[in-house]
Amino acid sequence: MSISGDQNNPYGPPQPNPYGQVPAAQNPVPAQQNPYAQQAMPQGPGAGYGYPAPGVPAPPTGAPIGAPGAPPGGAGRGISGWLWAVGGAVAASAIWGSVLFATGGFSSEPTPDLAGYAYTGDLCADTSLTPFQDAHFKTKTNTGTASKDANPQHSGTQLKTLDTMTCNVSFEQENAGSSAYSSTWLYNTATLHRGSDPAPEFADSYRSYEKQDASVGYRVEAVAGLGDEAYLVTRKDEGGTSNSSYVILGVRDGWMTYQSTWSSYASSSSSGSSKQPTATEVATMLKTSATETLKRLQNSRSR
Repeated sequence: MSISGDQNNPYGPPQPNPYGQVPAAQNPVPAQQNPYAQQAMPQGPGAGYGYPAPGVPAPPTGAPIGAPGAPPGGAGRGISGWLWAVGGAVAASAIWGSVLFATGGFSSEPTPDLAGYAYTGDLCADTSLTPFQDAHFKTKTNTGTASKDANPQHSGTQLKTLDTMTCNVSFEQENAGSSAYSSTWLYNTATLHRGSDPAPEFADSYRSYEKQDASVGYRVEAVAGLGDEAYLVTRKDEGGTSNSSYVILGVRDGWMTYQSTWSSYASSSSSGSSKQPTATEVATMLKTSATETLKRLQNSRSR
């Protein structure tokens, strides 16, 4: 009886190869005696012990025959090299990313523009008092021994987003009469903004004085020649008196803000020699003092 490829014949050859019909063996060996009888023919080009499947062209003469299961033409080596290249690029990207993180390349924190200004623990040492002394004001004598009684008084604080410096000076007029009462203060503050740019809100913080609904009004005007922008706030004295004044000068230079406030009052019984300066005179003194003080704060970095 002839042997055919019928599935009912347990000794028949393997199923037909998709790349061509394989002829049946003439003298088949029973499966239990032939260990290779049940193995499927190699599927696909270049598969199976280095020989191409029937119906598939053999590789060119001299071309290396790939290992079992390897793509033809050495494609396995090409894929391997491509994977190594991709892996190297990924590794290089990871290293570069770590460098950027370490140096702040991916940081969302802003870089403060401090315009050359530096922190000082004693703003009073850098505050120019010459314009006030020229107007016959002198620093009041310290009457106490405690630090809170010091005149001038200074303080400073360095935090992550702000460096703040203050200087308060109490003045008295020269040749003031013994019966006269006067109170004259100069309040100076300098702030180095490290966390955010103060520019967007700076002008409005001074313009808001004009919008106050109060019994005392204020006039706000821009000042040229000081920092990136500056504003002068002057209190309006409705009664026309000249025995008191209140003037504020605000300056922004980069992310540094500076404010100098003059507050003075003299009793009506004061003699003419102790008459308080007008708002215009005070404004001139504040601008002159600020110009010199800011120069000193910029130069303090090298001290």
